[in-house]
Amino acid sequence: MDDHVTIRRKHLQRPIFRLRCLVKQLEKGDVNIVDLKKNIEYAASVLEAVYIDETRRLLDTDDELSDIQSDSVPLEVRDWLASTFTRKMGMMKKKSEEKPRFRSIVHAVQAGIFVERMYRKSYHMVGLAYPEAVIVTLKDVDKWSFDVFALNEASGEHSLKFMIYELFTRYDLINRFKIPVSCLIAFAEALEVGYSKYKNPYHNLIHAADVTQTVHYIMLHTGIMHWLTELEILAMVFAAAIHDYEHTGTTNNFHIQTRSDVAILYNDRSVLENHHVSAAYRLMQEEEMNVLVNLSKDDWRDLRNLVIEMVLSTDMSGHFQQIKNIRNSLQQPEGLDKAKTMSLILHAADISHPAKSWQLHHRWTMALMEEFFLQGDKEAELGLPFSPLCDRKSTMVAQSQIGFIDFIVEPTFSLLTDSTEKIIIPLIEEDSKTKTPSYGASRRSNMKGTVNDGTYSPDYSLASVDLKSFKNNLVDIIQQNKERWKELAAQGEPDLHKNSEDLVSAEEKHAETHS
Repeated sequence: MDDHVTIRRKHLQRPIFRLRCLVKQLEKGDVNIVDLKKNIEYAASVLEAVYIDETRRLLDTDDELSDIQSDSVPLEVRDWLASTFTRKMGMMKKKSEEKPRFRSIVHAVQAGIFVERMYRKSYHMVGLAYPEAVIVTLKDVDKWSFDVFALNEASGEHSLKFMIYELFTRYDLINRFKIPVSCLIAFAEALEVGYSKYKNPYHNLIHAADVTQTVHYIMLHTGIMHWLTELEILAMVFAAAIHDYEHTGTTNNFHIQTRSDVAILYNDRSVLENHHVSAAYRLMQEEEMNVLVNLSKDDWRDLRNLVIEMVLSTDMSGHFQQIKNIRNSLQQPEGLDKAKTMSLILHAADISHPAKSWQLHHRWTMALMEEFFLQGDKEAELGLPFSPLCDRKSTMVAQSQIGFIDFIVEPTFSLLTDSTEKIIIPLIEEDSKTKTPSYGASRRSNMKGTVNDGTYSPDYSLASVDLKSFKNNLVDIIQQNKERWKELAAQGEPDLHKNSEDLVSAEEKHAETHS
């Protein structure tokens, strides 16, 4: 018998027994009104809980895809959305509900510590010298419009290393968790080597740096950093940095269809995502790269659990179920689960380029399409059918981006803003009731960013959080980008494939000159 059914029956046995006893007492006319009311309320609460659990269990992604089955969405785009963002038929569905994790956090004290630490100067620390061009570029690291390509150029193609080091020092993670600086630098450099292994146009170290910066921005400007513990912030930054380590530039489905070693190793389940985590942790088996060497056993285990859950959540085939689970949680009176919310943040950051400026978004799109086309070239060589969007001769780039924005990006960021509101608004209200400023607030005038020249003192306290502006900015940019794609689609997508080839050619030349 299915374990779920067995557990459900056990939960129902007691209220069923109580109700039958009440029926017998009613037949005898021997019923205490207080006991009657208490037992009926108990039975109702159990039945309600079972009903909610069963409803969630039976939910699948079919209704999420129903809107896609429309003539307004091209067949190829529909196939891509269905194959990429849902799991294959016949795959066993994982139970999505887990016991929530409850952690006690003293918000005012913790918020003060975080904000105070974030703005200590870090580029004078022994271990990693910041070139002047990197310092200039990182002045915008707290902005949504941050140009990671500019950082990559300024750093000599080491954008990930500098992003990791910058955020580890800003959040004081090096001091808090006694991370050896030499280990951190060696680990970051090894990550960059792994991200460059397959020379991917899209899934490379620049993408990793971009996602890591985006996670930082979301934590900072939504106030989520005040909700997280220091260990959870470490997990967020760490997971973002490693989330696509040694990506092969091909999809999970390609690995499954070609029966690759990693597909065999991970039994066709989240093939790449499992490899990203495993390979990154394998690096830390080497003493000179063990950045977590001084964590306690409990912290090490908690961090690993969080990192695994977050990185596995970037498997796009679980997208609709992930969105559904969070949406259901928002309807409940209880608070949101930390790990699930952190996973949503990383997932949103991973697909965030359509919410960035057109210049950045278009560049990322062309890189991603070329990566798809390279997979299509391999499929043609192997005699396999083209995966959706992988045929460079027929793929409709503009239409694919419109579909991606409509069905994936907009709902994800809408859910992200709703989630942060549920979490942060109560914290803001609680913070406003305290008569004395937090430790961080009292030191605010002395805080400076890592590359701040002292001409301004940014305020990232709970009181300064503006969720409305955060949401409106995202909505506006996404809408603008969608309109640009519609214009290009109406023009017959002129020069899109040419632009893609030019982009990759230029990046190959750049790589050759620096090799």
